[in-house]
Amino acid sequence: MLKKFFSGVLSSFVGAWLALTVFSLSSVVLSFAILGAFSGDMSTSSVGVQEKSVLHINMANSFSEKTDIKGTILSLLGKSEMETTTLPTMLKALKVAKDNKNIEGVYIECNGTTAGMATLKEIRDALVDFKESGKWIVAYGYDALAQSDYYIASVADSIYINPVGAVDIHGLSATLPFFKNVLDKIGVEYQVLRVGTFKSAVEPYIATEASAANRTATEAYIKSLWSTISNEIAESRSISVDKLNDLADNMLFTKPVEYLLENKIVDGLCYKFDFIENLKAKTGISAADDLRLATPESVAALEVSKTAIDKVAVVYAVGGIDDGSEDGIVSKKLVEDIIAIAEDDAVKGVVLRVNSPGGSAFGSEQIWAAFEKVKKAGKPFAVSMGDYAASGGYYISCGADRIFAQPLTITGSIGIFGLIPCYQELLNDKVGVNFTEIATNKNGNLSTLKPMTPVQREAMQRMINAGYELFTTRCAEGRDMQIDSLKAIAEGRVWDGSTALKIGLVDEFGGLEDAIAYVVEEAKLGEYTVSEYPNVEDSFMRYIKEYVKVEVTDMFGIEPTGLLKYQSTINEILERPYIQCIMEPIEIK
Repeated sequence: MLKKFFSGVLSSFVGAWLALTVFSLSSVVLSFAILGAFSGDMSTSSVGVQEKSVLHINMANSFSEKTDIKGTILSLLGKSEMETTTLPTMLKALKVAKDNKNIEGVYIECNGTTAGMATLKEIRDALVDFKESGKWIVAYGYDALAQSDYYIASVADSIYINPVGAVDIHGLSATLPFFKNVLDKIGVEYQVLRVGTFKSAVEPYIATEASAANRTATEAYIKSLWSTISNEIAESRSISVDKLNDLADNMLFTKPVEYLLENKIVDGLCYKFDFIENLKAKTGISAADDLRLATPESVAALEVSKTAIDKVAVVYAVGGIDDGSEDGIVSKKLVEDIIAIAEDDAVKGVVLRVNSPGGSAFGSEQIWAAFEKVKKAGKPFAVSMGDYAASGGYYISCGADRIFAQPLTITGSIGIFGLIPCYQELLNDKVGVNFTEIATNKNGNLSTLKPMTPVQREAMQRMINAGYELFTTRCAEGRDMQIDSLKAIAEGRVWDGSTALKIGLVDEFGGLEDAIAYVVEEAKLGEYTVSEYPNVEDSFMRYIKEYVKVEVTDMFGIEPTGLLKYQSTINEILERPYIQCIMEPIEIK
């Protein structure tokens, strides 16, 4: 009741505020509708690729798992400098470019990527495969070449930077936020129930620093991640790992460009306009003409469309599970899609692409059960793990016939917890609100207005224990392991992909294309098409919704990170289920 009250008041205020803009926007919306009626799907375009073209990979783009309506509309309206390229499109473009006679090579423009490490690994592996064609790859850093960009750029034949530029290689660090002091100040106490020594997702709410177990697990997986990254960079640049680590330890980004040349970090120095002129010469284009840059979308569109009846379904599970945000995984909707796939005779195999830190334990169980229907229907079922497939993200994956992951994937975190807030101090002492409770039964007054009694806490802990037993049982059965063996690597501990392979949580290194290939082979398919789920919602109102948000931002000077986002964030917190299997937020950089 209390959280509905807060959410309702906030929603009413924001709703009234937005209503003030409706009249002024109505004519624009009508124009948008007319445009939409004639333009069809605005999220796609088909542009031919001229001869002597270069596939242009802009690392500043957002490499999303699936089509991003929000990013598309913001780009169309000129409200965002960041373009969005889906990972499948990027991988397809590199595959097409490898054999297409009009593509001379690849130009990687390093402008600061926000992509996750496993996503970068998948793109990098595709670039390595592209090089087998004998075509060239060059990379350019305009100012500072960030570490994530350099990981991709290191695969290039040549790396160039601005004569006054820099390269940042520093290793990996993990930053874990802790909110206990803030919560203490406002008078909110979180009552924690959990199973798993390493289930540290609750620590930000009850502690001021990482526990020894949390620190041990985090140190282990970031060291493993860096081992993969540093080894691949060192091999590509023909230097030793020890030397690369020595450079990283000595604040490489502060070194002069001559030092970078001497130590084989870069191959040349030039201003961007000179770099572009050099690319023109490299492709045989006249200096007076424009360099023929081809986008990943235009190159991927060159792939011959398949019209086969047999289908492989790729199901995307991206974001938190039932976390209340519009960009997460809505278990009820996803389950409907999975059941439809199980019952569709044209679908011969299924790939689940997971990029999720987890979320609702209940929602995770529903998705797991739906995929069991897929298996009972006799359809091969594989999982492709992205940057994260942890906790609930692993729960929904564990039943697959085959699990593919990257060495840089974060997975595991098999554990469960409950976080029940208590607002007694905030409401009573700080705000001055008092409550009188009248109940018919002795435990009918369980609420967030006062701490749980020992009896209530014990009962809630039993429920958490039961949830953990179910979670670990699902994982043990799915991975064909003894329950004791599974529990030995569970306890909420987070694992990197390399270690996860060694301990049996995943089966094989590989990306989305590898998972699809496995399903195709298992289903003994010849020609097939790939169908993506959930289907991209291209309804007109989605575009209008995003358009209105952007125009409100311009009109009132409040960015999307302002009031609208505050409402969304508060609603997410208030509506989040108390029982969670989710990994704590960690910034790795």
